[in-house]
Amino acid sequence: MSHSVVQGFTKSLAMTVLSEIGDKTFFAAAILAMRYPRKLVLLGCLSALLVMTILSVLLGWAAPNLIPRQLTHHITTLLFFGFGLWSLWDAFKEGEAEELAEVEAELDANFKTNGSVKQNNKGDDDSKKQSRPFLTQLFSPILLKAFSITFFGEWGDKSQVSTIGLAADENPFGVVLGGILGHALCTTAAVLGGKSLAKQISEKLIALSGGVLFIVFGIQSFLSTVESGGVVI
Repeated sequence: MSHSVVQGFTKSLAMTVLSEIGDKTFFAAAILAMRYPRKLVLLGCLSALLVMTILSVLLGWAAPNLIPRQLTHHITTLLFFGFGLWSLWDAFKEGEAEELAEVEAELDANFKTNGSVKQNNKGDDDSKKQSRPFLTQLFSPILLKAFSITFFGEWGDKSQVSTIGLAADENPFGVVLGGILGHALCTTAAVLGGKSLAKQISEKLIALSGGVLFIVFGIQSFLSTVESGGVVI
């Protein structure tokens, strides 16, 4: 089976984009960017996703060294089929998941608890942030909040587990590059597009596309096992 960088990159990029668009962390980034300086929100979210992607790929890369590669390949195949069916179920079940409303409610509760500043004072706050040294902004509460919300929101998520499985079956370097680029594209779109972009996203269409993609990956993985006589090389 091929372990080329290009194959790992393209699979990881496609999987990440379809998994992250309309995801809770996507909506969280969009809402945070409306309330805080976009630069800090983008930096915090991207940093969390970068760390999460590298950790996931390292876990996937180490898996074949701890358990037989043939077993990790079969587990990855089952994960692809499982996540594909899960996504298709989300797409076809009655009603669309209102993740945007759920995330907004959670963040609103968090803002109220911490006594966040009202929107009409955002301009003054932004100017103050811009006047601070870069290193001071780097460790600002806003950046840390964006980092923690994104990091823990991704932990154990479908896209994280899929990245681990993909890294166990494909070239880890290609999976890292594809995952980072996919996260960067989705998060940048969320931060720049804001809530208006998030509202225009069809969660049902994204879930359907993601489900089909996972099923295709599962079929490819299964066929590679059949072609090699049940032994992954």
